[in-house]
Amino acid sequence: MNADALIFAADSALRTLFATPRSARPTPKPSRTLEKQSDGVLTATELPPELTPAEKALSAALMRVNHVGEVCAQALYTGQALATQNPALRAKLDAACREETDHLAWTLERLDQLNSRPSLLNPLWYAGAFAIGYGAGKLGGDKLSLGFVVETENQVEAHLASHMTHLPANDLASKAIVAQMKADEASHARMAQKAGAAELPEPVKRLMGSAAKLMTSVAHHI
Repeated sequence: MNADALIFAADSALRTLFATPRSARPTPKPSRTLEKQSDGVLTATELPPELTPAEKALSAALMRVNHVGEVCAQALYTGQALATQNPALRAKLDAACREETDHLAWTLERLDQLNSRPSLLNPLWYAGAFAIGYGAGKLGGDKLSLGFVVETENQVEAHLASHMTHLPANDLASKAIVAQMKADEASHARMAQKAGAAELPEPVKRLMGSAAKLMTSVAHHI
């Protein structure tokens, strides 16, 4: 393990947990459909009404869960990058980690707009995900490590799909963010598969699913 890798891992943890993330891409925005009026003039459709307090609370809880997921993604990729001895794989993991920073920034921005906050347990979530990423890379090698990426991203993609149905119908801002995140997670899974990911045993997949369910249930409130 070289000094540069350790510095990168420490810097990633500090930035994820204590700094304001900056996205390389603009925050996804809902598209505005144009309609042709009777006089032939194109005008934007009427904007949806403001969210009610109850809808804001629901959106905030769901986006807090999504923010926790991005904290864990940062930790997972950082742990895996630290564990691997393959420079090419480390570069791919670092690139995925940077893309996840966009998600981190977008979800935090949306939480601010909803007058809410991230999970108070983010340091705990980060530590657990980092341990999984580093342990998978060290104990199982690159193929098993990549298998964790595939399964994690598949579960996250399914989780985000469910959020698209549970978010309030009027919360187009949150839905636009979640939709782009879902597309990115699918891309990360394909990257890992192409890099030679091993299929994880079913008991491991179920255990990951149970751990994710516990995390999301707690983060929904805390």
